[in-house]
Amino acid sequence: MERRTPEEALEYLKRGTVDIVEEEELLAKLKRSAETGTPLRVKAGFDPTAPDLHLGHTVLLRKMRHFQDLGHEVYFLIGDFTAMIGDPSGRSETRPPLTREQVIENAKTYADQVFKILDPEKTRVVFNSEWMSKMTAEDFIRLCARYTVARMLEREDFRKRFEAHRPIAIHELIYPLIQAYDSVALRADVELGGTDQLFNLLVGREIQREYGQEPQVILTVPILEGLDGVQKMSKSLGNYVGITEPPQEMFGKLMSISDELMWRYYELLTDLPLSEIEALRRAVAEGREHPKEVKKRLAMNIVAQFHSEAAAREAAEEFERVFARREVPRDIPEVKVAPGRIWIPGLLKETGLVKSTSEGKRLVSQGAVRLVDGEALREEHFEFGPGEYALRIGKKRFLRVLVSA
Repeated sequence: MERRTPEEALEYLKRGTVDIVEEEELLAKLKRSAETGTPLRVKAGFDPTAPDLHLGHTVLLRKMRHFQDLGHEVYFLIGDFTAMIGDPSGRSETRPPLTREQVIENAKTYADQVFKILDPEKTRVVFNSEWMSKMTAEDFIRLCARYTVARMLEREDFRKRFEAHRPIAIHELIYPLIQAYDSVALRADVELGGTDQLFNLLVGREIQREYGQEPQVILTVPILEGLDGVQKMSKSLGNYVGITEPPQEMFGKLMSISDELMWRYYELLTDLPLSEIEALRRAVAEGREHPKEVKKRLAMNIVAQFHSEAAAREAAEEFERVFARREVPRDIPEVKVAPGRIWIPGLLKETGLVKSTSEGKRLVSQGAVRLVDGEALREEHFEFGPGEYALRIGKKRFLRVLVSA
């Protein structure tokens, strides 16, 4: 546990945050915690809408870990009850609710993944069905009576849908109230969330007051841009880095980000002091450091967080071998064939490197299939004589073809 004064702790926690509601309240809570030796109860909720976490999720997880480093207790709340409703945040239409079976299946892998960042000894994993499923109809009505429709329609996405005469289901209006009641059930001192969750978090403060509790302090963190640097990181958009991906895959994806986005990843995904990040930025701007080398350090830092230092070094060496020296990766799929004229699209489909022969034809026509030590294969058929051939398909896929004598 890091020993810091309440003021130093506040500055530490402010890194990478967007909103703090209210900063003075957080400082007061930190002072009270230091005086009494009672850790703060810090809550963050995750709806298990997908089974795998990516680096975008870890911005919030890392902030939770910062609180743990200061000795506070983190509640990793899996919204198994709310996931059956569907969070309406940022939605222009009603989100399809998940079935109970989908929620349970998606939640299975969460705990193992989050402990790549969180300290298991300072983390309590809780499910909001623990209290929500015990609520009676009367309890639910009393909860709903503590907030107004007018206040709910102040929320931007609801207001836009209302003004555009698009439907808003009643259960969507209830979602923020249930998330708020989670804070009541846990007696949260602090709640963390992305900037898109600010409205829901503010409702939590109001509902805690209604139940006679001291309102929680809110900290929001940025929504991390994906590898494209434009859209938020999302599995559905394909611009993500999963935290369970193999080291080489993680490393290669991180090396593909723009030089400008690199600095945002440094700030939000590493613990490198801001002064050192700024020094690196100046060194790149002045030509004393090459952006690629600085990006490699970033990629190694992130890979090491989820795997190991050794795995990060190996991933960096493999990346250099394949992409800088244009060598063939050590571990690539192999196929054995007889000598003769072979249809390349069919070979790629058979070995699982493409989903269809149509995709294989397209890659050949684009010149994206080539011999590693030679020219692109411009024709769909290629004459293979006895020996060993290495094919590069696009930038990252390879195939070793062993042709018998």
